[in-house]
Amino acid sequence: MKVALVVNRSAGALLGRADPAEEIAEKLAAAGFEVGAVSDGDASDVVERMEHARDLPVDAIVTAGGDGTVAAAAQLLAGTDKALAALPFGTMNLLAKDLGLPLELDAAIAAMAAGETRAIDIGEVNGHVFLCNSMLGLPSRLAERREKSREHMGALGWWRLFAAGLKGLYRYPPMRIGLDLGDGPTALRSKAIVVANNAYDEGFGHVLTRSHLDRGELVLYATRRLSVWPLVRLSVRMALGTWTKDVDLETHYVRELQVTSRRRLLRVMNDGETMLLKPPLHYVIRPLALKVLAPRLASAAAPGDAALSAREPAEGAA
Repeated sequence: MKVALVVNRSAGALLGRADPAEEIAEKLAAAGFEVGAVSDGDASDVVERMEHARDLPVDAIVTAGGDGTVAAAAQLLAGTDKALAALPFGTMNLLAKDLGLPLELDAAIAAMAAGETRAIDIGEVNGHVFLCNSMLGLPSRLAERREKSREHMGALGWWRLFAAGLKGLYRYPPMRIGLDLGDGPTALRSKAIVVANNAYDEGFGHVLTRSHLDRGELVLYATRRLSVWPLVRLSVRMALGTWTKDVDLETHYVRELQVTSRRRLLRVMNDGETMLLKPPLHYVIRPLALKVLAPRLASAAAPGDAALSAREPAEGAA
């Protein structure tokens, strides 16, 4: 397989490394990939470099960066015949974890070399792509704070972020938004809203993981209350795999939805990257719009199958 490598040195795990592009290109070649081009740089011009890579005669674009780099590549590759091969060099590496890709570089490249190309869904909000989730409210505020001090986080930085989150549970009032799920607008007050690209798994030990990336659905999770005790209870239920049944959590399965607000701009966090968007926010799912290079799927049923089967009759009637 012929690939182009695009490196974003601004990614968390690449900060301070001497020559990551050469190292990664050599490892890709050793694994059997034909590296047709290498583009090295930081976040300032990563989109332009990806546009150039997309137009090259290659089968896939290998990205070395974080979730923001992956989302930028997905924005450009969606709807094309070129696959995205995302090496995990970020803080969260959301897509890599959901695809079952190892987080260690050599193991990730080996898994890709022995893997397969498959199509997955992408979500969009006002034309901006997200592969995992889009968040509004308190999570987006905390992400903005994390990004401002990312290079100096350390243990103390993460503690400060945690403390800021606790303060935010009381300081920030619930958002007042309008929500249209296809059956007319309703009012919603919530401190945290998550729109997931396909449902999160349920079951013991499955915390914010997605086994299915091709079900063609958006899932809205909204907290009715978010203070210390409900948050502790929700966290425990997440560990036990019963969090979607929490009394303070509202869940909806849709193909599109719209969020309205009296605010001039809403802060949105797509796959860990924050932005300000003008409402109304129009969310849609684009089924199987992106090709990815990933480890081969196991033949066994995944943890989310039972939950999916349980709601299939209701969804079929929609």
